[in-house]
Amino acid sequence: MSAARAPLRSAPVTRNSSVTPALRADGETANIRANSETIRGKLRQMQFDDVILGRRSIRGYKPDPVPRALIEEIITLAMRAPSSMNSQPWNFYVVTGEPLDRIRAGNTERMVAGVPQSREFRIGQPFAGQHRDRQVGVAKQLFSAMGIARDDKDARQDWVLRGFRQFDAPVCVIVTYDRVLDGSDDTPFDCGAVANALVNAAWSRGLGAVINSQGIMQSPVVREHAGIADDQIIMKSIALGWPDDDFPANAVVSERKLVDEAAVFVGFET
Repeated sequence: MSAARAPLRSAPVTRNSSVTPALRADGETANIRANSETIRGKLRQMQFDDVILGRRSIRGYKPDPVPRALIEEIITLAMRAPSSMNSQPWNFYVVTGEPLDRIRAGNTERMVAGVPQSREFRIGQPFAGQHRDRQVGVAKQLFSAMGIARDDKDARQDWVLRGFRQFDAPVCVIVTYDRVLDGSDDTPFDCGAVANALVNAAWSRGLGAVINSQGIMQSPVVREHAGIADDQIIMKSIALGWPDDDFPANAVVSERKLVDEAAVFVGFET
């Protein structure tokens, strides 16, 4: 919720021979500027907090197209994300229309046929322990919202297929990085930073997004139809579009750890 900005009013000036009008005006201007900066700072904090706390992963979209100019604006903002030594290893392939339909179809057909996935970015070990528990927890939230029963295999399979189709979003942003940086410890961190900035910038402009890997499991299909250059490695994809407010899973807000569970403070008195 936005706070209304109160008008700034300066106090009336009492003429005094010991203080020149010019100096009085300068001091008054400085106070106004200081107050204005304070108010703007609070508004910026509120707007930032609203985006961070309000954003959630969107898995149901309206079919309406997203203007290219809006996507360019979002990417421009996202690329203000920090990167190691300002290396900016990221690139974006923004796909819509028939090329995206071909990626959806090819990715889904190959996955359903049992073709082994061919993600290009290295895949780590499957989640275990508390990390697996969180993965299962959010899946339960989503299935509950969608009314998918534990023993409803068909509905669960349909949900998996939705992921292979980039959740039927009208736009897919494929995040790649320069092949010469393959193996760098910094590059995945940098790409994560820009992806986070992108989904938050999208949310601030009324768009929804979800970072995913399901839609790029079959990299040969993605490369062919997105025209990805040989010197690029596919990292992640981001489904992007106007949220469908009637899609139940879009209301799901995943849980987060408490600060005490995640942060260790050293050297503080309290």
